[in-house]
Amino acid sequence: MERQRALPWRSIGTKGRQFNTGDSLPICVGPISYGDKGPLELDLKNFDQATTASKPNDAFLNAASPGVLTKFVPDSFYGDEDKYVADLADAMKVEYEAIHNAGFLLQIDCPDLASARHNQYQTLSDAEFLRIADRNVEALNHATANIPPEAMRMHICWGNYEGPHTHDVALATVIEVCMKARPQALLFEGANPRHAHEWEDLSEAKIPDDKILIPGVIDSTTNFVEHPRLVAQRICKYAEIVGRDRVIAGSDCGFSTMAGSVLQVALSVVWAKFDSLVEGAAIATDRLWSQ
Repeated sequence: MERQRALPWRSIGTKGRQFNTGDSLPICVGPISYGDKGPLELDLKNFDQATTASKPNDAFLNAASPGVLTKFVPDSFYGDEDKYVADLADAMKVEYEAIHNAGFLLQIDCPDLASARHNQYQTLSDAEFLRIADRNVEALNHATANIPPEAMRMHICWGNYEGPHTHDVALATVIEVCMKARPQALLFEGANPRHAHEWEDLSEAKIPDDKILIPGVIDSTTNFVEHPRLVAQRICKYAEIVGRDRVIAGSDCGFSTMAGSVLQVALSVVWAKFDSLVEGAAIATDRLWSQ
């Protein structure tokens, strides 16, 4: 399978062969290789121009984890998920290193470490799922071996949709596996009602001293705008666990998970939520530095 961002709804085979699949997902129909780097290079060029103009303190680019690609690019060639994940890791290594070498933080999106439990692997036990999660983290660590941990962030989530989420795996169940991943910072959902309580579990977890937490303090699936004081309260809870220097406020997930997808949250509300996040972070900073 060649990696082609410009053709997200086709299956890509070897030697440039393309197989139309209508509205279905792309599928793997041949040995994995990265393929055309043109779309990646264009993304990096555009992002560089945007950040040059806006001059942010930091800028990150997202890339899919090897594990999550097994869901969104189903295999019809390997017949062996372990081998498929290993080859995906080798291919994605190209993209990860290109983002890092361009001077940006690399954010690796790993829903396979959380939401995959209740969709892709719902028939397995927790123990069986954790073995798969371990495998996926090993593949990720292999693919990022040449990138310093402090230059990476890893995002996990339970699916960016408004629903019951009553079958989500607990953060406490997967946190040990997540801590094995090389990226220094971990982004996770901490604002939606199904996971907002889990800061209590993190207070009892073994979090390495070099890890940074980026909890979601605004929900990406509802049109409620969180009050800045609520945002500040959430930030402070995590700061009490790992220290004020190891917490960054984030959103639960992206507000639009892919190009062309319909926003669940009105665009004006998205910006209002981020305004609240900024104001809440300022309140939390004042509280934490006055202690």
